[in-house]
Amino acid sequence: MQEALGDTFAVPLKSLGSGSDLTLPSSSEADTLERHDLALLAGSAPTLTRDEILERRRKHYGPNLALFFPEDPLHVTSAVGCRLYTSDSREEADSYLDCINNVSHVGHCHPQVTAAIAGQLARVNTNSRYLSQEHVQYAEALTATFPAPLETLYLLSSGSEANELALRVARTLRCDGAPRTAPLHVAVLDHAYHGHTNAAMELSPYKFYGPGGAGRAQHVHVLPCPDTYRGTGLGGEAAARAAVAEAAAAGATIGAFFAESVISCGGQVMFPDGYLAGVYRVMREQGALCVADEVQCGFGRVGDAFWAFQLQGVVPDIVTIGKPMGNGYPVSGAVMSRALAGAFAAAGGEFFATHGGSNAAVAAGAATLRVLREEGLQARAAAVGAHVAAGMRALQAAHPTLVGDVRGRGLMLGMELVTDAATRAPAPALAAALRARCAARHRVLLSAEGPWGSVIKFKPPMCFGEREADRMLRALGCELAALAADHEQLQALHDASRAAVAQLTRAREAWD
Repeated sequence: MQEALGDTFAVPLKSLGSGSDLTLPSSSEADTLERHDLALLAGSAPTLTRDEILERRRKHYGPNLALFFPEDPLHVTSAVGCRLYTSDSREEADSYLDCINNVSHVGHCHPQVTAAIAGQLARVNTNSRYLSQEHVQYAEALTATFPAPLETLYLLSSGSEANELALRVARTLRCDGAPRTAPLHVAVLDHAYHGHTNAAMELSPYKFYGPGGAGRAQHVHVLPCPDTYRGTGLGGEAAARAAVAEAAAAGATIGAFFAESVISCGGQVMFPDGYLAGVYRVMREQGALCVADEVQCGFGRVGDAFWAFQLQGVVPDIVTIGKPMGNGYPVSGAVMSRALAGAFAAAGGEFFATHGGSNAAVAAGAATLRVLREEGLQARAAAVGAHVAAGMRALQAAHPTLVGDVRGRGLMLGMELVTDAATRAPAPALAAALRARCAARHRVLLSAEGPWGSVIKFKPPMCFGEREADRMLRALGCELAALAADHEQLQALHDASRAAVAQLTRAREAWD
């Protein structure tokens, strides 16, 4: 298999495997095709215009199913590596650079992963109640990436399901494996996101304090999100003790602590050194299970470690994983010790997920893990991430009144925009304008998140290279310079940012 460089892969036709029924045209010039061309073979050319698709979507899809760039939605027809092709782009120069997809982890339509899934679907795809050599081989390979004693795997279909399973274990057991007899109270971090099911949303301040949210449930206790830029909420142990005291005042004991190892929707937040160790120590004194949510930040994305919790020098009781696990194929998991899994099983009740651990899901997961190793993508994340971070800091130096902070590790970075460098007031309207201009004028796709929507998020497929990084940095630099030079527009954006922050602050104070 030809090594992935940047966002282009060559696909040996033989890699599609004998299990696939895909028929490819012969070529006298070469025995390879660009993956973009392979994607186009999968179906006929679009027959509907973008506006027709949008009209039908509005008629038949739920209206609260969001679109990226709703003011100018993209009609994506194929993808390769870090590039998205739309109905009006068939050449590389016209493609969109994907800087936001942390699901297509090793690159859109990676040939090894695609072939593995297609081949498995052509042989058998059933559930985990049957013996499968591939299941045990994948479990062995995946759990080998975790520190002891994390050696037991449950497979599911989404990160939400994985966090629901961790919650189910916590309702059943203490961290020492003893049965839990009291109602479960849970501690979480502010601005965290742990999934879209009802139970997972109750653990997600990003959702329950957000638009349409129901507010904090009585059994949930929220620790402040550590903000190293503004110097608030940095003491993990003190925050944990405050949560324990709050639960005690309600006559309860905290039984689980959930934390993303990098808070993604909260704005690419990295913990101060020792933060999780302090929280874990306090929580385990209560018998609480410590759950590391690696759904967005795991599988080598942070570069310096395969799992982001390792940056904190801790070992969780349960690790939940998902999004990038199958490179876009739905597969997730929960990893724990054999002792904890045994106690969970002994407590009674079978665990089963219809699609969790299906043969095709295992094939997708195994192929993704293999590509990560063969193509050295963790090391690539460290190197390219350092290049991007240096470029973002150069933009910060060039625009110190607009770029307040650059943070993150590997290919999980954030650049926070501000209206005032001295007060560090967030600039969500500026962030929205910047990402919109990068998309419209440079075909560079970025997202904006954080408590106020002021953080430009960078979390691309792991095949992202320095060439792609430089294209993104040029787009950001060009549009920051243009916005800085247009004083009237910049003032209007700053006014809009202040109004948005004030509105968000009032809404949050109403919940508090």
